[in-house]
Amino acid sequence: MSDAAIRITRGPGGEVDGAGRVDAFAASILARAGFDTYPMLRGVWIRLPFDLGRRWENEHATWAAEMLAAARYTVALDPDLRPTPDATSAPPRRAKTVMTAQAPPADTSRGPRR
Repeated sequence: MSDAAIRITRGPGGEVDGAGRVDAFAASILARAGFDTYPMLRGVWIRLPFDLGRRWENEHATWAAEMLAAARYTVALDPDLRPTPDATSAPPRRAKTVMTAQAPPADTSRGPRR
């Protein structure tokens, strides 16, 4: 791992790019989050697919940043890529229910068959 941060940013054209010293393990984490890798003359271009919506891009960029941070990489995530609180895809938390005493079910068993 390198001490240099892996940067995940939104470019001027709206594309979401990953840049920095990305080794093979970091590249596999980014691929798991949905990033594509394209060879260039010098290195590779790492980006999310185009035109899948800002919400999808924000979720996947944040997911990539969280996975990289969990793997102890230094990550710089563009603040524009953080999902808004109302746009998160996590289900809402349910209120805890209180168990109340209920009457036992009625005995529906029949006597032995003859």
